[in-house]
Amino acid sequence: MSMNRAEMYDLSIFLVIVQHRSFRKAADQLGVSASALSHRIKALEGRLGVRLLNRTSRSVAPTAAGRALAEKIAAGLDLINSGLEELHGYHLGAIGSVRINVLRDAVSLLLKPALPVFLQRFPNIELEVAVDDHFVDVTAEGFDAGLRYGGTIPEDMIAVPLTPPLKWVTIGAPGYFERFGRPQAPPDLVSHHCIRIRTGRGQIYKWELERGEERHEIDVPGTLISGESALAIDAAMDGVGLFYCLEMLARPHVAAGRLELALPEWSSLGPPLAMYYSSRRQLPFGLSALIQVIREQSPLG
Repeated sequence: MSMNRAEMYDLSIFLVIVQHRSFRKAADQLGVSASALSHRIKALEGRLGVRLLNRTSRSVAPTAAGRALAEKIAAGLDLINSGLEELHGYHLGAIGSVRINVLRDAVSLLLKPALPVFLQRFPNIELEVAVDDHFVDVTAEGFDAGLRYGGTIPEDMIAVPLTPPLKWVTIGAPGYFERFGRPQAPPDLVSHHCIRIRTGRGQIYKWELERGEERHEIDVPGTLISGESALAIDAAMDGVGLFYCLEMLARPHVAAGRLELALPEWSSLGPPLAMYYSSRRQLPFGLSALIQVIREQSPLG
């Protein structure tokens, strides 16, 4: 369906009304009367053949169809604004600065391949990277954005996925299996030496393993607890115990024979790594450019 300028304007009006949940407040922002907005929305609903707003004497709320449409409109406007910001950045010679707080796992997986390309492509952008596995309030700490696993990002933030869903596996050294045997199913892990995980929010993580419709969540035993994957993987290669980690981090060690999959038929798909930033600010050009380069260079797809 092609749209003319007036119809595009009606969609933008609709989005403002949804954001304010009020015809009066939307009218104040747009500098028109509330009755004029009501008339245009009724006309828009008539053309589309679907009710977009539920109206009462005290409130205005989107219907399910209206909410879905508003999300699409907002996403489209964000894309347009990002494109304009990017164009403005190129016009200025891409001068600026970006400050991000990054999960340690993301450094090797995403930043390492992306940084040389980004710094060469945008030599006038100053990039500061703070590596921290503890969860921080990026807005309060003065960062432009953070990079974390998608499932840990606060709901009031805008999250931009940088990878597909990530596969998690259980690994161990060949020497470990020679001494202690190999688990045959997830419940067997409670009888093994395991390297436990403390998340950035301070909790001990329960290992999640799936095979088809079967799913297990195991609170594994172990005397070594680590919040850093690299340290735990090294310990696993030394035969200290089994470890649960991103398949991508273990892949080179598995290929070299230093590690093996402990339960090859059991794994788990977790949320992607995502860049996130405050919903109350516009995406700066430097951050938008960094996201684009990471996506281009990411070995995770």
